[in-house]
Amino acid sequence: MRVTLLYFAAAREQTRLGSETLELPEGATAAQALEAACARHPGLRAIAGQLRVAVDQEFVQLAAPLRDGAEIALIPPVAGGAQRHCVSSTPLDAEAPLRGVAGKDCGAVVSFTGIVRATSHGKEVTGLEYEIYEPMAMRVFEQIEHAALEQFAARVCIHHRVGALLPGELSVVIAAAAPHRASAFDACRYAIEKLKTDAPIWKRESYPDGQSWVGLGS
Repeated sequence: MRVTLLYFAAAREQTRLGSETLELPEGATAAQALEAACARHPGLRAIAGQLRVAVDQEFVQLAAPLRDGAEIALIPPVAGGAQRHCVSSTPLDAEAPLRGVAGKDCGAVVSFTGIVRATSHGKEVTGLEYEIYEPMAMRVFEQIEHAALEQFAARVCIHHRVGALLPGELSVVIAAAAPHRASAFDACRYAIEKLKTDAPIWKRESYPDGQSWVGLGS
């Protein structure tokens, strides 16, 4: 099927286009349209995690199916409502959270990068899948951010993948910025530990001989 992609602001700068037409397989989703755009314009990946997708002038989730002839707008954060955190079905940019927290008031910026391992508990991992209750996860990310600001005077930014990943891919990137390095390190550690215990994120590992949800006996 054929769809039209519209690019605005930073997305337009990355693609150097206002719009274009793409061919997608029948039953394609908004996530597949975004991935196709990133494959055609690699520079778009740097901001993909911050883009909202609108189909026929209505915001949709990335899992939303598309129709033939759909108009798909890739919309960066607006001037009055930039969002620091994100959940992304496309590869993460390890530098994006750093840019999200950096500022002249902070002398230290620390980041944590989670990478999919090729082994787990002595077993070969062929891939994994993250399932996320996104609205609640975003609220937890914001709560972590507010707590880090209160406890460590630090800004925190969290980017997390959702969907299927392969060994070696980035699963989560967290950045923390503070006036001093000790506070930045403490805030970054606090953020990943709270994310692991409080955020509604589930991980299913795949092995050559089966699959297992991590936490249920694995």
